[in-house]
Amino acid sequence: MNRHSMLLNLSLLRTHPDFRAVFIARFISILSLGLLGVAIPVQIQTLTGSALQVGLAVTLTGSAMFVGLMTGGVLADRHERKRLILLARSTCGLGFIGLCINAALPTPSLAAIYLLGIWDGFFGALGVTALLAATPALVGRDNLMQAGAITMLTVRLGSVISPVVGGLLLAWGGVVWNYGLAAFGTFITLIPLLRLPQLAPPPQPREHPLRALWAGLRFLLHSPLIGGIALLGALLTMASAVRVLYPALANHWQMSASHIGLLYAALPLGAALGALTSGNLARCARPGAVMLATTLGSFIAVGLFSLMPNGALGMLCLVMVGWLSAISSLLQYTLIQTQTPEAMLGRINGLWTAQNVTGDAIGAALLGSMTVVMTPVYAASTGGLVLTLVGIVLLIVLVELRRFRQPETPAAQ
Repeated sequence: MNRHSMLLNLSLLRTHPDFRAVFIARFISILSLGLLGVAIPVQIQTLTGSALQVGLAVTLTGSAMFVGLMTGGVLADRHERKRLILLARSTCGLGFIGLCINAALPTPSLAAIYLLGIWDGFFGALGVTALLAATPALVGRDNLMQAGAITMLTVRLGSVISPVVGGLLLAWGGVVWNYGLAAFGTFITLIPLLRLPQLAPPPQPREHPLRALWAGLRFLLHSPLIGGIALLGALLTMASAVRVLYPALANHWQMSASHIGLLYAALPLGAALGALTSGNLARCARPGAVMLATTLGSFIAVGLFSLMPNGALGMLCLVMVGWLSAISSLLQYTLIQTQTPEAMLGRINGLWTAQNVTGDAIGAALLGSMTVVMTPVYAASTGGLVLTLVGIVLLIVLVELRRFRQPETPAAQ
């Protein structure tokens, strides 16, 4: 079953119908979110002319996601997970409708964009946490690497297609179409998700939500392996926050509005290639060392990205960032899911994802602020250089993660 092939094995889509339903819903959702991801920064850049304001929007949404992930982690460990997923998707769709209505106004409200971003960030995080916690029950722990790679391929292919479509929609009809189609697609995802079975959490003692959250945080902080993985994830998403500079860098490279979407598509394209060629990753003898090396490589590529003389070479750097970060993220996901006790999966997935969101919010805020004192070109390259230096230090310091050896299992073989 693709035992010696480097290509991804897609057999889970045939053998696990519930996972197939999630696959379909996720692909549609990513297409919808990609339209949104292009529209919001371009709209804010158009309204304000400020990369700092674009970074602020990402930071506010990321902060709301952080709170949603903390809340969702506790809820996913004590409430039925399918219900949480459906509730979160429905509520996010309402927020996208709000963005569409606001964009159609003669004078769109910048405050409304920020507030609806907070709304969608919070409720979207609830659904993400519940779905992550439910995945082992849908595919079995032995298949998590394969499921993670298929999920990443789904997400990244959708992220490649939707920004390109989003850029064309912006050039043709404006942001109203982006927001309207994002809302429509989000509600469509409810159809396959309704077929999922009940996803009850494992039995565990009742305790105050803050005490339950603290127990998960204590486990994260006291585990050098899990804690190191969460830290790497945060730094990796901090690097990906360079996207807040895409509109400004597109102007620097004199790219048209329809070509801006290509910048947003480049990194996901690289990640899709990483997922597609991950067939042998499950047999990696030292996943921690590979995780550290690929994370460091992605930092270097981010540092080079904005220094390229034209947009085409810049996109090539982003493809490399995507490929390296995909390998690191797949290993992060698998170790988090396999090395965490089942009763804590909701909280640890929430905390791990929250670390990533925090990194994204901090990175967006820092990069946006740096444009006040330097050009977007130097802001992006300086951010990549600093992260590279931090990555070298972590390669030396995170000894347990670097030396970790995963016992060989039948997973994803």
